[in-house]
Amino acid sequence: MTEIFGVPVQALMGQLTIGLVNGCFYALLSLGLAVIFGMLNVVNFAHGALYMVGAFFSWMLLNYFGINYWFALILAPLGVAVIGVIIEKTMLRWLYQLDHLYGLLLTFGLALIMEGIFRHHYGSSGQPYDLPDIFKGAFDLGFMFLPKYRAWVVVLSIFVCLATWYVIEKTKLGGYLRAGTENPKLVQSFGINVPLMVTLTYAFGVGLAGLAGVMAAPIYLVNPTMGSGIIIIVFAVVVIGGMGSILGSIITGLALGLIEGLTKVFYPEASSTVVFIIMAIVLLIRPAGLFGREK
Repeated sequence: MTEIFGVPVQALMGQLTIGLVNGCFYALLSLGLAVIFGMLNVVNFAHGALYMVGAFFSWMLLNYFGINYWFALILAPLGVAVIGVIIEKTMLRWLYQLDHLYGLLLTFGLALIMEGIFRHHYGSSGQPYDLPDIFKGAFDLGFMFLPKYRAWVVVLSIFVCLATWYVIEKTKLGGYLRAGTENPKLVQSFGINVPLMVTLTYAFGVGLAGLAGVMAAPIYLVNPTMGSGIIIIVFAVVVIGGMGSILGSIITGLALGLIEGLTKVFYPEASSTVVFIIMAIVLLIRPAGLFGREK
């Protein structure tokens, strides 16, 4: 069997695949956080809980209503987006002019409430979500077997990330969004409904978290703590990439997933801390993040 630095190729590629899949979830979640912070200036700590809610929505759609994975990919993120609209309309909009700490504390409290509700009703053991038949099995690449569903997660995640980046950075709609956050009164004078735009931006950001939750459901057990376990890493990704940087979140999320996978092969003891070690080094060298703007 071929080895690289004493590690079998199959084992190495397997861990890289797991790292890439994790990186796709980091990228999707950090992208949503970056959109919300970049456009609304809110540190949304409820993002992990809404990721969990998206996974539970897909599980409930399948088990209570018989609605399959393909419809859940649309309906569950929409359900999470509706929750986002309610949160923004009733709570967050009063905090935009205040210090970031108030939004952080509010969304942290909301995360605890959502997690507590689902833990009360479903416990902490986790619920399995069956793979769609089309994704059962794996591709034989010769040097390894690539599970079909993990390949689908990578393709869909990268497509959604790049599409979001393109819309925000390269289209007129994205220009309105950026202008609306920097000078809302001027944009409103052109007849654009800035409050509605802000609400939809928050809904879209948390909808990305809901989409990631649906995609994660067949891979991980759907449980109330799945969001709290990933949100700290996602915040580290956003800090490393640069707060509010769309492209930074995408590239950093994917890269850190791969680095995490490699660390599990060559130095497993550091796999749970490597992201935070990288964050500390980046903050020492470039406090604004790799892709952030220096003030």
